[in-house]
Amino acid sequence: MNRRQFLQQSALTATLANGANAAPASRAREWNHYGGDAGASRYSACDQIKPGNVAKLKVAWVHKTGDASARPATVIECTPIVVDGVMYLTTARNKVQAVEAGTGKLLWTFDAGETAGAAAGAPSRRAPGISRAVTYWEEGGDKRIFQAYRDQLWAIDAKSGKPVATFGKAGVIDLKEDFDHDMSKLTFKQSSPVVVFKDVVITGGGGGEGPYPEAPGHIRGFDAKTGKRRWIFHTIPKPGEFGHETWSGDSWKYSGGTNNWAGMSVDEKRGVVYAGIGSPSFDYWAGNRLGDNLYGNCVVALDALTGKKKWHYQIVHHDIWDYDMPAQPALITMKMGGKTIDALVQPTKQAYLFFLDRDTGKPIYGVEERPIPASKMPGEVLSKTQPHPLKPPAISRQGFKAEWITDISPEAHAFVKAQVDQLGYGELFHPAPMEGGIIHPGFRGGALWGGCSFDPKRNRVFVNSDETTNVIAFKDAEPGMNVKYGLSKRIELRDNEGYPGIKPPWGYMTAIDADKGDFKWRVVNGEYPELKKRGIPKTGTHSHGGSICTAGGLVFMAGTFDQMIRAFDSDSGKVLWEHELPAGGFATPMTYEANGKQYVVIAAAGGKSGSKANDEFIAFSL
Repeated sequence: MNRRQFLQQSALTATLANGANAAPASRAREWNHYGGDAGASRYSACDQIKPGNVAKLKVAWVHKTGDASARPATVIECTPIVVDGVMYLTTARNKVQAVEAGTGKLLWTFDAGETAGAAAGAPSRRAPGISRAVTYWEEGGDKRIFQAYRDQLWAIDAKSGKPVATFGKAGVIDLKEDFDHDMSKLTFKQSSPVVVFKDVVITGGGGGEGPYPEAPGHIRGFDAKTGKRRWIFHTIPKPGEFGHETWSGDSWKYSGGTNNWAGMSVDEKRGVVYAGIGSPSFDYWAGNRLGDNLYGNCVVALDALTGKKKWHYQIVHHDIWDYDMPAQPALITMKMGGKTIDALVQPTKQAYLFFLDRDTGKPIYGVEERPIPASKMPGEVLSKTQPHPLKPPAISRQGFKAEWITDISPEAHAFVKAQVDQLGYGELFHPAPMEGGIIHPGFRGGALWGGCSFDPKRNRVFVNSDETTNVIAFKDAEPGMNVKYGLSKRIELRDNEGYPGIKPPWGYMTAIDADKGDFKWRVVNGEYPELKKRGIPKTGTHSHGGSICTAGGLVFMAGTFDQMIRAFDSDSGKVLWEHELPAGGFATPMTYEANGKQYVVIAAAGGKSGSKANDEFIAFSL
């Protein structure tokens, strides 16, 4: 054991002896935030695992949360955090657990549903939904875990796992309150973790994007100690606020959505929080909300202490394609043309990555507004143009062409062609007609909530992408809807065996050179073993989750439907290690050092698209 390893082991021993109050000298090799750091770069300084030894990775420990269920099938999309040698995670039923980072030994469990039910005199029967991570905050000896649980925000003591009695009402605040909106008949949920700057905890979430009445997605800052609201930013501007004129008539009153559902990132030096905003409701027909609809489909930069807007950039005008911002903006410091630029990278479902200046919101590589076709749906008036970044290239195919119909077998081709022949399709942003149309990339991207990762040593962005294709068709709206037209169909385009209806590859991992704005490498990500046995070349699969990258020169990624976790060479994209999981790893991995050893952890919980539900967090080490 070398001196550095000895010091790390000594620090961890003290942590495990004294709980979460004992902090090691540095947290640089832990994973303190959902996105690795406050800026969501998903980069780790850990370098013990390298291309030369990654093939020796083995399972170090397994933690079973003990609460998976088959009906309904639970999923875990959680990326754990590690602070001072303790790992904090959310389970299949959205309990919060603390475990020893070096061993996986359970320290405590907190169940928001059970606690809230007990306080009300009866157990909670609500479905827990998704919880992608928790958030750590400290001030002096006050160390807390914040968990967004549907429409609640809990403050939990990091050492004991008990609610912090001085926060809100016995440890919880109701996120439907202090919302500047009548929430009496509306639902609220937040699936991604909150962020904290100094003593302000900042929440996103809100209502969905359906045709029925939905809550808006206003962003709020709360006092981290007391839970009292400090500020609110209206993602649907009210009269007198900037952007109100982009909503026709009274559409600002009844429209919802426009929520930050995928998480935010924080520039701690600037004191700025960055949020990607979702689509307004209804997200497929918008004849009752004419206009560009700020701040829908925008990236917004807000003063983290006051909520005052610094800038916004709209990535889709008047969205009818469900092209909401699907991931945290990644804050990176990139080099281009010999200059250093503090930038923001926003991955999108439509397969673009927008690189924006962090201070101004201006596109770094340039953006071109290109004309799109007019809608044929009654009452719908689209924006005449949509933004297209000049670089980098799209990470998935865009639009749809007849020559893209799957060719994995004559039967598959004929089956899909019969569907396509009845549908409208064209270039990216082609609007679907009443009888049905194709949207590609589909509602799961392109990129999705796993976002991207950035290696500052290599000046390189890594991102996984899908080739999902969706079909929608319309019908007259039912009573109670906010709109004139609803959907009669919303499905994926698939062949007779259930495989994607577009030609392979169906999933990629791509490395982007930030200096040039071009691809450094691109490889097919994942495969279906049964198709491989039939002699079909590697197809790739859809992926749920994202990548991380390390100073050791590796990119780790799970999320594919072959249930593998893989390590890619950061320089070439070559797969250097892969391990089959007991269930799909539909989450983003993380890495850290504990007890002098680097670990890579993934939630292997399955539960998607008919896959087996599981409840394991698996740690790998050399």
